[in-house]
Amino acid sequence: MSETMSEAHMPGSQEIRQSVVDAMHTIYDPEIPIDIYELGLIYEVEADDAGCVRIVMTLTSPMCPVAETLPPEVEAKARGAAGVKEVALELVWEPPWSPAMMSEAARLELGME
Repeated sequence: MSETMSEAHMPGSQEIRQSVVDAMHTIYDPEIPIDIYELGLIYEVEADDAGCVRIVMTLTSPMCPVAETLPPEVEAKARGAAGVKEVALELVWEPPWSPAMMSEAARLELGME
C-alpha cells in the first residue's frame, strides 16, 4: 500500500513541466529586468512522467555577456524543480532571438506596446 501511496504523490509530466517553467521565472537577464521565460529565451520545456526534462533555449546574442553562466544556471534551477530527475539542455541559435519573442507582459513592462 505504501508504494501505491507514494506513486499517487509523484508529479506527472505536466506538473514537472510547470515546476520547471516556474523555476525559469526566477532567472533574470542581467541587463533587462525581465525573467528569461518572459523574454522568450526558453523555446521549449518538455517533461515526461519519469522526471526527464528537455529544455531548448537561446540567448539574446552569441556575444551575450552571460553566455558562459546562464545555461548552467538554467540547468541547475531545472534540476532543483519538483519531480525532475534528469535535465537535457540544448542551446540553439536558430531561430535567432528577437524582441518579438517576448511575452506581452514583458513588452508591456519594457514599454514596448
